[in-house]
Parts: sequence; C-alpha cells; structure tokens
Amino acid sequence: MSILFHLYGHDVVTANSPQAGLDILEHQEIHLVIQDMNFTSDTTSGDEGKALFDKIRLLFPNTPIILLTAWTHLEQAVELVKSGASDYLSKPWDDDRLVTTVNNLLQLQAAEATNSETAKSLEEERRTLEEFDLCGMVFKSRAMLNLLQIATQVARANVPVLITGPNGVGKELFADVVHANSARQGPLVKVNAGALPAELIESELFGSDAGAFTGAQKRQGRFELADGGTLFLDEIANLPLDGQMKLLRVLQTGEFERLGSSQTRKVDVRLVTATNSDLSAAIADGSFRQDLYYRINLIEIAVPSLNRRSDDILPLAEHFLSDGRRLSEDSRRTLLEYHWPGNVRELENCIRRAELLCDNDTIASDQLGLQLPELAVEGEPSAEKIQHALDTYGHVVARAARSLGLSRQALYRRMVKYGLK
Repeated sequence: MSILFHLYGHDVVTANSPQAGLDILEHQEIHLVIQDMNFTSDTTSGDEGKALFDKIRLLFPNTPIILLTAWTHLEQAVELVKSGASDYLSKPWDDDRLVTTVNNLLQLQAAEATNSETAKSLEEERRTLEEFDLCGMVFKSRAMLNLLQIATQVARANVPVLITGPNGVGKELFADVVHANSARQGPLVKVNAGALPAELIESELFGSDAGAFTGAQKRQGRFELADGGTLFLDEIANLPLDGQMKLLRVLQTGEFERLGSSQTRKVDVRLVTATNSDLSAAIADGSFRQDLYYRINLIEIAVPSLNRRSDDILPLAEHFLSDGRRLSEDSRRTLLEYHWPGNVRELENCIRRAELLCDNDTIASDQLGLQLPELAVEGEPSAEKIQHALDTYGHVVARAARSLGLSRQALYRRMVKYGLK
C-alpha cells in the first residue's frame, strides 16, 4: 500500500500497533488515516479495530478515517461509518477505488480549510447586518447573505420589490425583512392571491360595498388595511387580468374604488410581491401584463432553492429541532445528500416528523424518512456528465454527487464503473 500511494505523490507513515499509530498521530501532522479493522492474527472479532477507531475519533476528531474490513466485519464497519468514519472498503480492496477515495477526502479537507477562511470573511459581513431586523432568518450561505444585504438596503427606499423563487424557499420572510427595516409606520398586510377564488380577489384587494355581489357587505380591502404600511401580495401571477389592471392603476395613482362603489379612495401603500412562476413566460402567453411587470419589478430578490445553498441545510435543520434534540452524524450526512425539492418547508416538515418517530434525544438517518436517489431525475448520468460534475466541484465527491442527484456512495460506484479517477 505504501508503494501505491508513493506512486500518486502521497507521503505515507505506517504503524504496526495501535499505540504506535496513536503516537504518530500525536507527534506528526497526519491528514488521513487508513485503518485495518483486524490487525492482529490471534482474533477475528474486530473488537480491537473498533477500540482503536474510537480512540482516534476521540483524540483526533477532525482526521478522516478509512476502514479496511474483511466481509465478516462489514456490518460493524457500516455502523462505524454512521459514527463518523469517512468510508470503508472490503478486503481485498480495489487499488483504484482506494486511491480515488483518499484523493477525494484530502481534497474535501483542503476545501473545508478554504471554506473556513471564507467563513471568517462571511462572519465579518454578517456583523454589518446586526443593526437590522432579520426577522429570525437562519442562514450561513453567501447567497442568502447577499440577498439580505439587498433587502435591508432597499427597505427604506419605498420602492416596489418583487421576490421570486420556488415554493418553500422563504419568500415571505424576505417580505418581513423589507417591511421591518422600512420607515413605514403602518402594518404589513399579507394576502395570498393563489389561495383566493378568482371572483373574490378583487373584493379582497379593494374592498366592497353592500350589494356589490350576492352576500356582499361593506368592508375594507387589503389596500385600505395596509394604508401607511406594506402590502405583501404572494402568488401575484394568479391575479386575473382585470385585477392586474386595477392594481396597476393603484401603483400609478394610489387611487381605487371598492367593488360596487363609484367613490375614489386614496392610499399610501408600498407593494411587495412574490411568485414562483416565470413572469416573462406569462407575459409572452398573455396571462400577465407587461406594464404591471415593470411596475412591480423595480427591485428583484431571487431566492435560490435550498439545494443551491447547501451551507444553509444544517443550520436550518438545527434551528427546527426542539430543545434537547440533536442530529446524529449519519442523519447530518443524509440531510446534505438529499436534493430537497420542497426546499425549506420540506426540511422543516422532515425534522418535525423525525422528532415524532425518535424515542430519545438523537435523530438517526432512518428516522428522517428521506429517499436518497440512486439516479438523477433526468436518468442515469453519463461518464461525461459525471466527469463534468467532478471538475466543476473541484473533485469534491459529496458536492458533485448532490449536483447529479446521487448519493456519495452511488457516485463512487459509477466512478468505478466508468473508470474515472
């Protein structure tokens, strides 16, 4: 094995006993450990291998450990991976896979060191937001930091803001941030146009007089309720064309009439809108007015899906945990490898469900109820597509796998299948 790794430019130090190995780790800078689970000839239980692994994890928790195991110890090796081992290989091992695994772990370690420096810079920038009310927003990613900087900057500008992004990413929270940091003294009034029948949207927004339609009573609409404050109109793409025309008039003049009334009313309302739809496509097919689009889209905050800001996954998961609960190492890995089509909303529901199934203080991976895909949504990825993902993510396997919709183990298998290094 030493010769193999010397051929790939790695320095190797060997130890012929557990204590010798621990002494080396204490006195030398070791970046990765390859440990045989059964290193003596007089026993086949694997218990001594587990004992050594436990000591290394306790004394050197940041050092990656690859386990080499005979088939009789395979189940034990899997359990140790759940406890923090980086990977395991069955004996006799495949040289190419062993080298690939080592290289990826070392590259991941280097990337994490770089990320640590980046995190310091991010923390400094986060401190610039301390003067603002972030409305409980939980984040760690650069993408969310940048968006919050925009949201807090435009909050006092009193201009319309359009928030875009898929369902469940937290668009409503950004509306909260914009209003909370504005100078407006009135309330923040929220209405989900997607949850209202088309025939009621107009009366909800602009109010109605008694007799305007069957059962109608005199009532204020959301614009009047938001006078002096902010109106958050979610799912604006669902607004019918007639309502869009009236909304455009309010934005231009601040004036409107209640349904069934000829009396013109005037309000001072800042509009914040949100949608998960492609408004450009809606304009092209005639279902959304282009002039309204330009009115509401003076500032756009495009919130990315959760799988495009993976740094936020674990902080959010821990935020959703009840007091006294924690995530196991295997559950943390599962959360990072899952593709989260339902975004933050799905993550919150996942944690809530796991807590109901968990009978102690530690949530295990199988209690999350997540199915890690073997194949990407588009089907089996080609060798070229896998190589492109590896190149794109600096050969960090966990990130490349996530981009392909695969688990890390599934990507390893395909790398071996296609002979990719």
